[in-house]
Amino acid sequence: MAKRKVIIMGAAGRDFHNFNVLYRENKDVEVVAFTATQIPEIEGRKYPAALAGKLYPKGIPIYAEEDLLKLITKHKVDEVIFSYSDVSYDYVMDKASQVMAVGARFSVEGAMPTMLKAKKPVVAVCAIRTGCGKSQTTRRVASALQEMGLKVVAIRHPMPYGDLARQACQRFATYADLDKHKCTIEEREEYEPHIDRGVIVYAGVDYEMILREAEKEADVILWDGGNNDMSFYQPDLQITVVDPHRPGHEIEYYPGQVNFMLADVIVINKMDTAEPESIAEVRRNIQAYNPTAIVVDAASPLRVEKPELIRGKRVLVIEDGPTTTHGEMEYGAGMMAAIKFGAAEAVDPRPFTVGTITRTFEKYPDIGPLLPAMGYFGKQLDDLRRTIEKVNCDTVVVATPIDLTRVVKIKKPSVRVFYDLQEIGEPTLAGILQSHFKKGEKASTKGKKK
Repeated sequence: MAKRKVIIMGAAGRDFHNFNVLYRENKDVEVVAFTATQIPEIEGRKYPAALAGKLYPKGIPIYAEEDLLKLITKHKVDEVIFSYSDVSYDYVMDKASQVMAVGARFSVEGAMPTMLKAKKPVVAVCAIRTGCGKSQTTRRVASALQEMGLKVVAIRHPMPYGDLARQACQRFATYADLDKHKCTIEEREEYEPHIDRGVIVYAGVDYEMILREAEKEADVILWDGGNNDMSFYQPDLQITVVDPHRPGHEIEYYPGQVNFMLADVIVINKMDTAEPESIAEVRRNIQAYNPTAIVVDAASPLRVEKPELIRGKRVLVIEDGPTTTHGEMEYGAGMMAAIKFGAAEAVDPRPFTVGTITRTFEKYPDIGPLLPAMGYFGKQLDDLRRTIEKVNCDTVVVATPIDLTRVVKIKKPSVRVFYDLQEIGEPTLAGILQSHFKKGEKASTKGKKK
């Protein structure tokens, strides 16, 4: 029988994981290409032979997603597998229709077949969209586990935007490790807060290899999810974060609804700044789709070290990049801080953008009057710096999870925005984790075959 020809649509993360778990050693399938989107300038590479395995001695090419339909026709592709996250159902079915119109089958992979089984307990933190507050929830969970005397090792959802073979399995314990691996702003935003708390972080491309290395030094594995992707590991406890600033998105976005329905614990974050009816809508959807989940009410209160640098000033707000691009948030913690602490004006950076930052706004025209912290490569970092310099403002309000001045020189006065998860009443995440581990529960039963 002829091999089934496949293209995997991705964004340098879930796509590689699906290949590694399901197709790398599958002799009945030929993966002729990956396509890439969401992240700038990650196409044009190869998934290297060192990672692709013996069936692919030349590696696998990675093309821009814009070439997808031509590739289907050129290679007589039988099936296209959608393998990235944080997209609406309309978006997914639009892609499906295009693929089917040129004669290929369109499919997605299930959560369970792609989840690896760990030898140590796994607590997974996922979300229904980018920008829900997953990072501060993960930090809260890590601290609670540490207070229980457990050695926590975090495994972060992949962000391999450089040399894939070198990034197969990465370990981060110090800031020097971040420099060694030439981490992007996005990577630093996720790794630095863990390192600051004494939590070792693993990430990379080959998540079987990563898991086995992490198990050697962990009492518990903390899956730190990215976007709204599903966990790569079978969780013993899954915590899913929802955002009442975007009510309804928990059942309108892929694969966020999967996380919503698989959750053992649902954290309703940002309740301190959300409208009551929006919170009520989220609660109704929990009752309709996952009524057995434990619900934690939470806020993410903001603080800044020098509010006088905001009050009455014309400020440039810099927000987390993914949250405001494919996460589609028109504002984030920085804009909320500008309002809370009395800024006179949030200066629109769009007339001052240069190079790759200009192109980011062209690709995501609904970003709004703020500057996403884009820094996937050196040129983009320099364009970010140049844009900041050109904006006529009194203060730069930086709401990224890291100290941006460590990687971008900001000559203007600047102030960082900090935010941590704060539970409202009972139950708390610490109490849930203590109860879970005290009982010695082996695994969540959601979504698993009886």
